[in-house]
Amino acid sequence: MAEDLTPPGALPDGARDALDPAGRADELREQIRHHNRLYYEQDAPSIPDADYDLLVRELQAIEAAHPDLITPDSPTQQVGGAAVTTFAPVTHAVPMMSLDNAMDVDELQAWGARVRKGLGVDDATPVGYVCELKIDGLAISIRYEGGRLVQAATRGNGRVGEDVTPNVATIGVVPDRLTASSAIAVPDVLEVRGEVYLPIAEFDAINAAQAAAGLPSYANPRNTAAGSLRQKDAAVTASRRLAFWSYQLGEVVGGPTFATHHESLELLGALGLPVNPEVQVLATLDEVYAYCRHWQEHRHDLGYEIDGVVVKLDDLARRAELGTTSKAPRWAIAYKFPPEERTTKLHRIEVSIGRTGRATPFAVLEPVFVGGSTVQLATLHNQDQVAAKDVRPGDTVIVRKAGDVIPEVVGPVLEARPKGLRRWRFPTDCPVCGTPLVRPEGEADHRCPNLACPARVGGAIDHFVSRGAMDIEGFGEQRVHLFLQLGLLHDVADVFHLDEAALRGIDGFGDTSIANLLGAIEASKQRPLANLLVGLNIRHLGGATAEAIAEHFGHMDALLDATVDELAAVDGIGPTIAASVHAWFADPEHRALIAKLRDAGVNMAGPERPDTDAVPQTLEGRSVVVSGTLAGYSRDEAEAVIKAHGGKSPGSVSARTTALVVGDAPGASKVAKAEQLGIPVLDEAGFERLLATGELP
Repeated sequence: MAEDLTPPGALPDGARDALDPAGRADELREQIRHHNRLYYEQDAPSIPDADYDLLVRELQAIEAAHPDLITPDSPTQQVGGAAVTTFAPVTHAVPMMSLDNAMDVDELQAWGARVRKGLGVDDATPVGYVCELKIDGLAISIRYEGGRLVQAATRGNGRVGEDVTPNVATIGVVPDRLTASSAIAVPDVLEVRGEVYLPIAEFDAINAAQAAAGLPSYANPRNTAAGSLRQKDAAVTASRRLAFWSYQLGEVVGGPTFATHHESLELLGALGLPVNPEVQVLATLDEVYAYCRHWQEHRHDLGYEIDGVVVKLDDLARRAELGTTSKAPRWAIAYKFPPEERTTKLHRIEVSIGRTGRATPFAVLEPVFVGGSTVQLATLHNQDQVAAKDVRPGDTVIVRKAGDVIPEVVGPVLEARPKGLRRWRFPTDCPVCGTPLVRPEGEADHRCPNLACPARVGGAIDHFVSRGAMDIEGFGEQRVHLFLQLGLLHDVADVFHLDEAALRGIDGFGDTSIANLLGAIEASKQRPLANLLVGLNIRHLGGATAEAIAEHFGHMDALLDATVDELAAVDGIGPTIAASVHAWFADPEHRALIAKLRDAGVNMAGPERPDTDAVPQTLEGRSVVVSGTLAGYSRDEAEAVIKAHGGKSPGSVSARTTALVVGDAPGASKVAKAEQLGIPVLDEAGFERLLATGELP
């Protein structure tokens, strides 16, 4: 079935055009101008970029079918928004143009065909492309004269922007002076174009500060960056710790000449301007598409937000030959990733009860394609979030889905809210068992306190048999609920009391399926103690902390009698986890459950403690990250040998990382982060030396 991208309330594709194309074109122009004002002038867009793109593409389609309807002031013929006047106006010496978009491989190939036709070359003639990540930020032009920063301006309408020089000067990575060398002279005039953006870590820190002050959170890094850059007080801009990537030359006087775009990027880097490390020169569109696919899959590995890839011809002479349209160069295109934000209709709000009793409100939506899949349900987190966002059944809402993250409702589109919608109220009783919900003091979540609540029991068993816990193959959610309905399960220990007699006669269970399930259950009894601890559904206890506890205490018996202080003494276990684990094992019902599991033959022993006398603790207190494929170790083996030598092996690079070990095909973002922080990058031989001596090169 084809994807339906019709905005809420719109007629099906082509229906309105066929009825009144001129009227629909006028309506679309007014909507697009309205959203341009919100985006470019107020830094407060009311709809996601993807919905805006749909409006533009619909207008483009109408104008393509009816060229007589094209007007000079149509948004399809303009760049960006109006030239705003909050700051002093700046006329760009070289216009800052927009980019045309490609939404899929077919549109990318169509652009490639247009390029070849415009150049008059056949498919066998190499063209050459440069691919750059499309940073989700704010386009800026920075002008240097005599090597000194003299002016910075926003794009505005492409011809006239705003003077934001004092604010851009606060961005740490933007040099006040360009760096000359014996090989490179600084041009008399150099205008560099690039993107100002807000790193995700800084965005999270800003929102944490907002929350601590009782203030509303900012919606996303892009809008926050734009608002930060256009502050009247440059000190406010400086406090936001914005960053910048340069990607294009504007006006250049007295500088070197280039044959290719990538040579100009090399100049920018040599002069001290930041150039994104993921830029690649590629020969074919197949390679370009592979690059696009890679970054679509790994976009969340980066410390900043991207929403696509910019593809440019590398040969500057060929660029001049192709030229531009009224708003965009013919020699470049933006390959847009599937949208991570869309608008849709909120039908109703319901509440689910999880395995810990947590009551989570969620939105039931008109299905919408977002983040690479069709979404019909999205989380609303808790009562406070629903109240803060003030979303109401009947609203048009913004839905966000980033990668594998659970879809969430960002907020309502207030200008589309029907009159008379009532606020939604959080229920007082559990929707499953009717028990009054409670909200512990100091917590944001309501909970059902009834341990026998069917939703809690089912969720706990489903978690117990899952891959991260006891990992019982073939024991999925559907079978859990079937066995609950048949009265075969009442708690997690009952999993080990299922037998052939109980399963015989159940529809869908023959000799093979019964044997497979019982065999998987029997095999799971020997899972490590850490898996059992995870499966017990102890609040705040995750896989890494369960492993640390299992290794420290060595056996369930020692853990049963451990005090809060003894638990808190385990490396990586804080007072919150220690108190939660102690309280769980102090509960008589839980201790009876452990006895029932023991009687069923479930493993209670933890791993043997490593003999630290036999293995030199060369990495004690150090953190070593491994990326890529090593010849002598699997990923698990590399992490194990690091831990055996007293070190830690986290999954990401940070300022606390001692070294990054790289094998074949390492993560580019980890390498870039290590280089940025000055962290040593070791090959496998260097890793062996580090293990043996503890010394870094």
